[in-house]
Amino acid sequence: MSKPDIFVYEHPSSGLVVVSGKDATTFLQSLVSQDLDSIVDGGGGRTLLLTPQGKLGYALSALKVGEKWWLYVDGEYGPALVDALTRYRIRVEVVLEDWSSNFAALELWGDGASELATRALQISVAERPFSHSRWGDQSLVVRVPQGAVGEAPERPTVFVIGPQAEVALAGEKIISAGANQATSEQFEYARIEAGIPLFGVDFDERTIAQEAFLERDGVSFTKGCFLGQELVCRIDSRGHVNRFIRRLVINGDSTPEKGSEVAFEGKLVGEVTSVAKSPDHEHSVALAMIRREVEPPTEVAVGISEIEATVLT
Repeated sequence: MSKPDIFVYEHPSSGLVVVSGKDATTFLQSLVSQDLDSIVDGGGGRTLLLTPQGKLGYALSALKVGEKWWLYVDGEYGPALVDALTRYRIRVEVVLEDWSSNFAALELWGDGASELATRALQISVAERPFSHSRWGDQSLVVRVPQGAVGEAPERPTVFVIGPQAEVALAGEKIISAGANQATSEQFEYARIEAGIPLFGVDFDERTIAQEAFLERDGVSFTKGCFLGQELVCRIDSRGHVNRFIRRLVINGDSTPEKGSEVAFEGKLVGEVTSVAKSPDHEHSVALAMIRREVEPPTEVAVGISEIEATVLT
């Protein structure tokens, strides 16, 4: 019997910062874009730490674990996130700890991923987004609706975040239960095809939240003041951004390089931020930051070879 199309992938790097102390929630509530006051133990949400100018500092998953907050970020940004938060820790009882070096994260996706994780780990994977269950001594199993750009549907995903040894054991159990162990190439293709941008890869500190569609579930426009609020709220109420992260599909053998220019009717309109070849090598997919006047679906030319590509919604 063939395996189901469920894949598991352990991230080579990830950041985890734990915020504790009696002022932990009020401290974070004054800084991040999500309304944390409404989140109870066992819950969580997507949130942003913006710069004072309103550009992106970090894109985070904030998980309430007892009286602590676990802040998960893609990539090796744990130490930098601690430094950023420390600048605002003034006259509050808050402890900031970088657990990144001892912790790991794996990701499970595909139809039936939650059911497979439930069976493999002998726990109930919550249906509510960002809800999490304890597993092992210190690990969390989290249902994360991966935020997608444009009109791409969100991809339900299960994360296991915890000490490296526990996450490795969880991976073994999940694979034994029938999941396929994904290569980095398979992970990149699946991520890009689903329209899931990564911080530090597809967007960075020059990005405004709306350019990456991060405001849809990462910003509360009713919570009150937070760092960098003015720009994001002004755009939401009476403005617009001039570019968006978009998905591209490129048919044929040619695959553009990351950083390739995107042109429309002879005019430069964007740049490729991520690209991956399909498993059957019949096409490629990419993410690119594209000018807003290029409305999907639109044919564009990519790179110096002017590879034909289609901008998707």
